[in-house]
Amino acid sequence: MTTPPTGGPSPTPPADADPTSSTTESLPAPSATDDRPPVVTRGLTKRFRGGQVAVDAIDLEVPAGSVFGFLGPNGSGKTTTIRMLLGLIAPTAGSVELLGEAMPARQLSVLPRVGALVEGPAFYPFWTGQANLLRFDAADRTADPRTRKARAGEALERVGLSNAAGKKVRAYSLGMRQRLAIAVALMQRRELLVLDEPTNGLDPQGTREVRLLIRELANDGTTIFTSTHLLAEVEQVCTHAAVMSRGRLVRQSTMAELRSELRPRLVVRTPDLGRAAQTLAGLGVTDLRQTEETVDGDPGELPIDKFAAALVAADVRLHGFTLERPSLEEAFVALTGEGFDVAE
Repeated sequence: MTTPPTGGPSPTPPADADPTSSTTESLPAPSATDDRPPVVTRGLTKRFRGGQVAVDAIDLEVPAGSVFGFLGPNGSGKTTTIRMLLGLIAPTAGSVELLGEAMPARQLSVLPRVGALVEGPAFYPFWTGQANLLRFDAADRTADPRTRKARAGEALERVGLSNAAGKKVRAYSLGMRQRLAIAVALMQRRELLVLDEPTNGLDPQGTREVRLLIRELANDGTTIFTSTHLLAEVEQVCTHAAVMSRGRLVRQSTMAELRSELRPRLVVRTPDLGRAAQTLAGLGVTDLRQTEETVDGDPGELPIDKFAAALVAADVRLHGFTLERPSLEEAFVALTGEGFDVAE
């Protein structure tokens, strides 16, 4: 796995270090041998000292070729789960399979087929972006040294850093460092790409570029597992989603299924709130709510024109009458009881 090291200060390389040199022999990356999901967990649990349960018996199943959004508020257990998936920390209980093989027992054969970005990347600050890529690639026993420079150039281009390839990393912004970390994960073709908050620190343009990159990788057949607390990421990129809350997995499904389950609400704008609410309740509308100007509720299966006719017959003055489908934000908040960041 060519993930940059996480946490702590960047190490200082030896004075005579040459990031372009390598005696590494190229080894062919094994390919998947069956159609099992690339990521499967069963009862995966992490309990820290003091009894804090960070991840509570979650069962994940990520379909091959999907862009799988791992969604939840900050502190919901997403990063801890990812660290267990990659063998960076040991679970308290449960099991993990990546690409059809048990982790961490088979990590030597699995991880060369996985690219990852986990938490904040650490680079050699006095080296250029390109030199950092070459150094990380030289540490990968499966990487071909003959194509190293070409692959580094391609990876930098894909993340929009070609013009900054010769700039020292200490001069990079947070967003540029994030893109460089993604470039490390893209130095070789991977069957599975695990990204923890990949748009963290990016401006709107950088965020759009990462979304486009994720779509391109998925179209090439790479399975993408990406954690985020941004609903826009899930809505615009993902084919599947799982929702975490306080360490528990509260839902996983396709995005199409989530959208289809968002029942529309009947919204009536009227000065006759009491009479409107009484009429709607008599027609079987449930979960009625009132504001200063509207009454809304779940209309059930009754045709919409029946409500309008009944309200007019009850002398309710109608200033507005619509069916509104709840947003994904409302659906996820209902699942978790917590707010989400909806920023672009």
